[in-house]
Amino acid sequence: MTAKPDRLDLPARRRRNARLIAALTELIGACAEAAGAVYQPIAAAPPSQEAVEVTVLPCIQVSLAAATLLDLARAEDDTRWPAAVAWERGEARRTYAARCAVAEGQELVEPASPPGEYGVPLPTVEQSAAMDLVSASDEVAARWLNDPEEAAAQVRELVARGEFTADEVLDEAVDSAVLTGLLALQEARTAPDPGRAAELCLSAVPHIALAVNLASSDPD
Repeated sequence: MTAKPDRLDLPARRRRNARLIAALTELIGACAEAAGAVYQPIAAAPPSQEAVEVTVLPCIQVSLAAATLLDLARAEDDTRWPAAVAWERGEARRTYAARCAVAEGQELVEPASPPGEYGVPLPTVEQSAAMDLVSASDEVAARWLNDPEEAAAQVRELVARGEFTADEVLDEAVDSAVLTGLLALQEARTAPDPGRAAELCLSAVPHIALAVNLASSDPD
């Protein structure tokens, strides 16, 4: 029989997410190199040269490869730390049930609300529980940009309520930051000109860097 791991026995987030962090760091470098393929030829050209040949192929390549690179890294991290994965899934079930219970309690004490705008049904208890995690994580990610210590304190407050774990809040925040970066890279593929493609590649970097910070931080 395998003993259920205690949180103290689990790896720090920097080790738990090591492959993902490495892939995110690699992606930051690839974004810079892709933008450089546009900017460097212009910088190297003599002032008298009017037309400068540049390539957007690296921008397109990094955009196409980014999501797969990160998915593979996540899978490798999970394979490396099976006990941590099992613990996280168990905790996620517990906190999800806690958020569902809160949502059910609110339904009991609050009067029934009419359907949403244009007759769209209001969220179910289960949907509300999932949305609460996304909302909390988005707020943490936004605060982390300006004040990491305040954001870490907010994570600890959320955990104290019993409806979240630090790992799931931070992991969801990582996903949010990564998604924003990937959307910028996706837009680079259809940019109207090389300069705009390079700008979009670079605009993804702060979001990817934020994901690195969130993936490696242990607020407790």
